Amino acid sequence: MNINVIHGAALKQATPCLVLGVATDQLTAPLLQKIDKALDGALSRATSAQEFSGEAQQTLLLHGNRQLAAERILLIGLGKEKDITLETLRKAGATTINQLRQRRLTDFSWIPADSPLHGLEVEAMTSAWVEGLILADYRFEQYRSPDPKRSPSLQQLTVLTERKKEQAATETAVRRAESLCRGVILSRDLVNEPGNVKSPIFLAEQAQAIAAEVGLECTVLDRQALEKEGCGALLGVAQGSVREPRLIVLHYRGAGDERPVALVGKGVVFDSGGISLKPGEKMDQMKMDMAGGATVLGTMLAAALLKLPVNLVGIVPAVENMPSGSAIRPGDILTSMAGRTIEVLNTDAEGRLILADALTYAKRFNPREVIDLATLTGACIIALGHHAAAVLGNHNGLLRQLQKAGETSGERCWQLPLWDEYAEQLKSEVADLKNIGGRPAGTITAAAFLQHFAKDYRWAHLDIAGTAWQEKGSDYRPAGGTGFGVRLLIEHLTRSLD
Repeated sequence: MNINVIHGAALKQATPCLVLGVATDQLTAPLLQKIDKALDGALSRATSAQEFSGEAQQTLLLHGNRQLAAERILLIGLGKEKDITLETLRKAGATTINQLRQRRLTDFSWIPADSPLHGLEVEAMTSAWVEGLILADYRFEQYRSPDPKRSPSLQQLTVLTERKKEQAATETAVRRAESLCRGVILSRDLVNEPGNVKSPIFLAEQAQAIAAEVGLECTVLDRQALEKEGCGALLGVAQGSVREPRLIVLHYRGAGDERPVALVGKGVVFDSGGISLKPGEKMDQMKMDMAGGATVLGTMLAAALLKLPVNLVGIVPAVENMPSGSAIRPGDILTSMAGRTIEVLNTDAEGRLILADALTYAKRFNPREVIDLATLTGACIIALGHHAAAVLGNHNGLLRQLQKAGETSGERCWQLPLWDEYAEQLKSEVADLKNIGGRPAGTITAAAFLQHFAKDYRWAHLDIAGTAWQEKGSDYRPAGGTGFGVRLLIEHLTRSLD
């Protein structure tokens, strides 16, 4: 979608459709009164007939006449002003896309709010609405044949500011949303790629392409380098597949010599469960088990496009978990990069094994904090459903910061405890620890396992198993990969600058 920001009068804007957001207590705003007058009272009649009241996501389409340059006026309800949040505006953007698609419109104009609503800054509101528009318009159709019956994607958006002095700020907000959404869309695309395409080498090549585009440093460790580093846990998971493993390391330097934030993302490009084979039902969805890694790559891209004044290290251990004659077996013992031995009781608990080595590798960068993201446990879906990620870690301040960033970005997370008692479930009789702690508190014991390898720095773990993938689309989140975490992390990094 091409987006232009211009200055002009709403009633003189020639467009197939002019879109406005309307709060329930702003039905008599000056612009709406002008539109109502130009349409001979059509809006007043619709409100009197209770066809439109401005309730959240309610819509009203009015057709223009000779007094209006716009062919149509589409009003999107926002609810009561006191209840409007940035998430309200993202959903309004998604509602806009759905309405336009139903009418097969590909070109439209939108007038952002020109004054704060419920204390929200105008730039933030504009950015949130554009996020909703762009992300709702996303489709993964690289492998589909063209179909004229399919609703077309949006081609052109004109953002109209009626006051000249607002144009520069609106332009800034729109470009920020575009850069942020680039990262989310990259993450979605990578998650949605099929398993026959998405090898660890493919993931490394995508990282190298990102680095070349926006000026990141990229290092890719192959099997020989991983053996030299002693990454026995990662290599143990990888040994069942003919596809070679990789450890992807990206650097973004936006803050001189400051200590970096390290982002670590699980990159299991396909997870069959290994010898502990998963059920066949929905195994096709296990192409998304690298969503944590995709989020890290998307965040690195967005941070570079936004020119955030921070230093970042992105680390993605990329493997495929397959059953074969060379695969690890339940009962095998692996030696991690940290030197700790791990009794593997379930080969389907592989994500924590590759993250153990990645978290150890992160220590060499002297990070000020480390955040890992992983589709780690089905237990997280049981606990929180598909509405929030679980967040755990060793620093309550960092966990609270992530929760606040989640509320603002619309990518919520909820803290679970990580008490010492949970680590008792991981004690092994034959090794330093085992890779599962039994059925009770599965999300927590998985984090407790990771904590063994994250003791030397401030650390948070995000279990995104329930939020990284949707079977059915909703709002601005499509079916398939959601790109969850990119907007959350960018919001967290931005807040850390204040």
